[in-house]
Amino acid sequence: MSGKDSRNTLSRRGLVKVASTGAAAAALAAGSAVGHAVAAVPDKWDQETDVLVIGYGGAGACAAIAAADAGAQVLILEKQTQAKHYPNTRMSGGIFHSPGVDGDKAALKQYALALMSGENLPWKLEGEQPELSDGLSSAYAERVTDNLPFMKRIDPEFNPVRAGGAAFPNFPGARESGYRVYVSSYPGKNADVPTIDKPKKEKMNGEAFFACLTTGVANRKSITPMFETPAKRLIANDAGEIIGAVASHAGKDITIKAKRAVVLTAGGYEYNMAMRKAFLEGPGVDGWAFYGTTANTGDGIEMALKIGAGMIKAGKAASRMITAVPIRHNGLRIGCITDSVGTPNSIVVDNHGHRFCDEVLITRDPSRYFFYKEAVKFDVLKLEYPRSPSWMIFDETLRARQCVTAQGISTPGFGFVEWHKDNLDAIEKGWILKGATLEELAEKIKAHHDNRKLLEDNSLVAAVNKWNADCAAGKDEAFSRRTDAKSVINNPPYYAVPLYAGGPNTKGGIAANAKREVLDWELKPIPRLYSAGEISSVFKFVYQGGGNLTECIVFGRVAGENAAAQKPWSM
Repeated sequence: MSGKDSRNTLSRRGLVKVASTGAAAAALAAGSAVGHAVAAVPDKWDQETDVLVIGYGGAGACAAIAAADAGAQVLILEKQTQAKHYPNTRMSGGIFHSPGVDGDKAALKQYALALMSGENLPWKLEGEQPELSDGLSSAYAERVTDNLPFMKRIDPEFNPVRAGGAAFPNFPGARESGYRVYVSSYPGKNADVPTIDKPKKEKMNGEAFFACLTTGVANRKSITPMFETPAKRLIANDAGEIIGAVASHAGKDITIKAKRAVVLTAGGYEYNMAMRKAFLEGPGVDGWAFYGTTANTGDGIEMALKIGAGMIKAGKAASRMITAVPIRHNGLRIGCITDSVGTPNSIVVDNHGHRFCDEVLITRDPSRYFFYKEAVKFDVLKLEYPRSPSWMIFDETLRARQCVTAQGISTPGFGFVEWHKDNLDAIEKGWILKGATLEELAEKIKAHHDNRKLLEDNSLVAAVNKWNADCAAGKDEAFSRRTDAKSVINNPPYYAVPLYAGGPNTKGGIAANAKREVLDWELKPIPRLYSAGEISSVFKFVYQGGGNLTECIVFGRVAGENAAAQKPWSM
C-alpha cells in the first residue's frame, strides 16, 4: 500500500465504526473533529523506530526498558523539557508493591481482583470491569512479585524501605498473598524533605523511584528520549493498525514511524478542563484540585479516542481531600498534598460548619484514595455540594508543630507552589485563613468566595467546643476518632484551610486488556497500540497507596514486551 493510497488515514469502514461506537462524540467533547482523528500516512517519514513510547513517566520508562531488553529500538516522546521533567512518578511518595515470592499466587490474584474489580466480594452488585478483570488480575499476580527485583536489577544501589502490607486485610487473599509495600529510597530511609537537587545516593520517595528508572533508560543505548516533543496525533493505515505518530519538535511537525508498535503512557487528564467537566463528579473545575504534574492534560486519551479507543470508568481518580492555591494552570487551581489532615489539634467541617467524618479516614489507607466520594456528596434536598470545599480547622499548636502541606514531594517539593515549613507565608498570602478567635475565623470563612456564605452562625464554635469536650473525655462520640486531651483546639490564633476533592491523579481512562492492547468500545484490540499507567489504570474499584507506581512496573513492562514482539509491518 502506498502512502498516497492512505491520505484519508482511516478507511470509510473505519470512520463509520468510530462514529457508531461513540468515539466520535468523545473526540468532539475533547475539542476536536473526527475528520482530524489521525494523521495521514506520509510518503516519507522524518524518523523511525521499532517501538514508539508516548510519555516519559514511570510506565513509559518501564515499557521502554522492557522493549529494549526484548531487542527493540525505542524512541520516547516527552513534551516536558529535560531540565524540568516532572512526571507524576517523580513527584510521588515513591510507594510501590512487591509481594514476597513465598506468598500464595492464587491468593494474590484474588486480592488483585478485589482491588481492580471487586467482583469477588460477596456483597458487591457487579464488577467494575468484569470482561477484563480475570486476565488483568492473573497478569498482576504473575508479575508483581518481581517488582523489587526488577528495580534492583536496574540499579543495585536502589535501597527501598519496607512499609507495610495489604491495606484491605478483609479482602480475599490479603493474608495469604504475602503482600508487601515499599517506599523508594537510596539511603535506606525516608523523610519529608526535598531531594530534587540531591545526588542520587541521597534521593528518597518518588525522586528515588524515578532516578532508578532513568538509570535503567540511560544504560540502554537502544532507548532514545526526545524532550520538548509532544505527540499530537496517531497514524493508522487502511488496515486500522497504528503505525506511528505526528509530534511537534523545534517548532514544526514531524512524523515518526513505529515499525512494531506504539505505547501510550501519557498520563491522566488532571489539567484538561473539558475532560474534568465531562468526567469528574461534582464541580469538576473549582471543586477539584490535583497535586501532581501540570503536564497531565489528557493528550494520550484524546489521541486514543480519536482512533476509536473505548474508555472504562472515566471518572475514577486516586483522590481524597486536599487544599488548593490560587495559582492556576490551564485555568485550574494547583493543589498541594495536605497530609496534616486528621492530625491532633485539628478537625474538618463542611461549608455549614459541621463535622462529618473521622478525619483520619481522609489521609490514611485504605480509605484515603477514594475519600473524594465523600467530598463530592450532593445534598438532594438543598441541591448543593455542602463539602465542596470543606475546611480544616486548627490552632497555633499545629501551625507551629508541622507544615500543613508535604514539603518533600508534590507541588511544594518541586517548585510549583512555594509553601514554607512554618506556614507563615501561606497565612500572609491568604491561603490559610487566620482569626484571633473562633468567631473571627468563622467570619473569614463565611466571606471566602467558595463558602458562598453557607457557614451557619455559631456552628464553628459549637463544633470546636464539642471536639474539645470529646478530647477531654477521651471519646469522639460522633465518629469514634481516636483522641485524647492533647488533641484539643484551644491555643489561639485559629486557622482554616479549604479542602477540595483531589489527589495525585485521575485513573479512569482508555480501555486496555491484560496484554495492554488498547481496546475499542466493543473491547476489541486496536492493532499495534498498547498502553499502561494512569492513562489506562487497572484499579477501577478501590486503590491502595502506591498502586499507580506498581502498575507502571507490572503493566509498563507487559506493554513494552508485547509491543517489541510485534513483527515489523511493511507498506
